[in-house]
Amino acid sequence: MKRSNLITAAGAVRLRNELAHLWKNLRPEVTRAINAAAAEGDRSENAEYIYRKKQLREIDRRVRYLQKRTAEMQVIEHIPNNQSKVFFGAQVTVSDAHNNETVYRIVGSDEFDAEPEYISVDSPMARALLGKELDDEVVVKLPEETKRLWIVDIHYPSPND
Repeated sequence: MKRSNLITAAGAVRLRNELAHLWKNLRPEVTRAINAAAAEGDRSENAEYIYRKKQLREIDRRVRYLQKRTAEMQVIEHIPNNQSKVFFGAQVTVSDAHNNETVYRIVGSDEFDAEPEYISVDSPMARALLGKELDDEVVVKLPEETKRLWIVDIHYPSPND
């Protein structure tokens, strides 16, 4: 399944900041450490050299990924006109049959792990919530179970949150 390109404004800033930090700070630091380790002689048995080369490959892999994602992401910088329905960026409070409430914020696939209540717009829970209104019943089919929930609150945080 293809991942959505949607991202909140705050999530876009976070990705761009990570990319800038990796490219402008961390990568040059690791490159200097590689050059210093290489100057010590035999590279085949130089643990510092081997470790730093591996670290550089990991940084370069993440930089390529972030460059690709930031180029194709669609930043959602506005709150929808109809705030009575669940759309991307919504913070939704749901209740189960035992009146246990859970809060979810629907965010992009690159930011769902930033906060505990963030869920990816591509997740089964988010897909079930999208387009629903206050007091709607939502049936979510998860791999291990089917959940029956009711929407008790819909809130749209500031786009930069």
